[in-house]
Amino acid sequence: MEKKKIDIFDTTLRDGEQGPGCVLTLESKLNIAEKLDLMGIDIIEAGFPISSPGDFKAVQEVSRIIKNAKVCALARARELDINTATEALKHAKSSRIQLGIGSSDIHIKHKFNTNREEILRVAHDMVKYASKKVEEVQFFAEDAGRADNNFLAKMVETVITAGAKVVNLPDTNGFCTPFEYYEKIKFIIDNVPNVHKAKISVHCHNDLGMATANTIAGLLAGADQAEGTINGVGERAGNTALEELIVTLLIKDLPISTNVNPTYIGELSQMVEKAMSNPVQSNKAIVGKNAFAHSSGIHQDGVLKNRKNYEIIDPAMIGLELPDLILTSRSGRAALKNRLVALNLSFAEKDFEQYYERFLKIADTKSIIDEKDLVHLYKSL
Repeated sequence: MEKKKIDIFDTTLRDGEQGPGCVLTLESKLNIAEKLDLMGIDIIEAGFPISSPGDFKAVQEVSRIIKNAKVCALARARELDINTATEALKHAKSSRIQLGIGSSDIHIKHKFNTNREEILRVAHDMVKYASKKVEEVQFFAEDAGRADNNFLAKMVETVITAGAKVVNLPDTNGFCTPFEYYEKIKFIIDNVPNVHKAKISVHCHNDLGMATANTIAGLLAGADQAEGTINGVGERAGNTALEELIVTLLIKDLPISTNVNPTYIGELSQMVEKAMSNPVQSNKAIVGKNAFAHSSGIHQDGVLKNRKNYEIIDPAMIGLELPDLILTSRSGRAALKNRLVALNLSFAEKDFEQYYERFLKIADTKSIIDEKDLVHLYKSL
C-alpha cells in the first residue's frame, strides 16, 4: 500500500510555551529547534514575533540556524503583526507566516464583536497582504472545532483564493470527539471547490484527552499536515503530543506516514521537560518513566519470555534503554530470579522459596524494592 506522507509541524516553541510556567530561554529554544531539525520535523513554529522583543529575537535566531525545516512565525490578521513576522523571518532558508482569525460564532460574536461577513473580508485581505510578504502563508481558522461547517467551508475557500497555501482547522478548545473531527475535516475536503490548491492542517488541543486521537482522525479524513508539541505541552491541558503521533504513524499500518527519525524523541522529551521545568507525568504515553515499566508479576513473567507479550514499542526506537523490571509486592518469582541473576546472587532452588517469602514481607512495607534491599536480604539469610 502506497502511503501518503504527512507534514509534521512542531509548535513546542510557540503554543507549547503558552502553558503556564513553561517559558523557555533563548538558548533552550535554539537547542530544541536544532534537535527538531535534526530529527526531520518539516515545519518549526518558532514563536509569535509581535508578542514581545524576546519572541521576535527567538524567531530571528531560530531562522538563522535551521538548515532543513521550514520556519514559521505566528501573526494575528493584522498588517503590523504580518510585517513584524516578516522581519523576524528574513534570515530563514524557508519561511512561513501563520495568521488567522476566529471561525466559530462564539468567537465572532464574543471575541471580535463582529459578523461573519466582516470576518471573511479580514481573512481574505490579510492573507492576500501576507502572501506578498513571505514565501508561504498558512491560515488558521481559530475554534474550527466549534464552527458551523458550511461557514467554515466558505472561509477555507476564501483564504485559498487569497493565496493561503496551508489552511489549519484547529480544535482550539479540545471540544471534538474523533468522530466529529473526522467528519468536519472530510466535509471541508469534500465541499471546498479549490481545496486541492492548499494543504489542510490539523491542530488539536487535549481538553477532553482526545488530542492525538483527533489528529489521527483528521489525517485519515484527508488532512495533509499535523501539528503538535513535544510532551504535549501547551495551553490548558496541552496539545497533541508529537511523540504519540509520530510513533503511531510509524508502528501502525495506516495509509499515512512520516519521515521523522524517532530516535531523538527520548532526548527531546527530556530537553523540553528540563527547559520548561514541567515534569512529564509518570504514566505519559511513549515518554513517561513508566511507559516501559512493569510491576505486575504476570506481566513481568510475560516480558521476560518475550517483551512483545506486553510491549508494542521497542524503547530503542525512541532512543531509550529498557528499564529494569520494578520489584514490588505484586512481582512474581520470575522477575525476582531475573534480578538476582543480574546481581550475581545465586540460590539453590530449595532456598529460593524462603528468600521469596521474606522478599514479599518486605515488599508489603515498601512501594519499590531496590538492589540494596535485595543484597541485604541475601546476606541476612
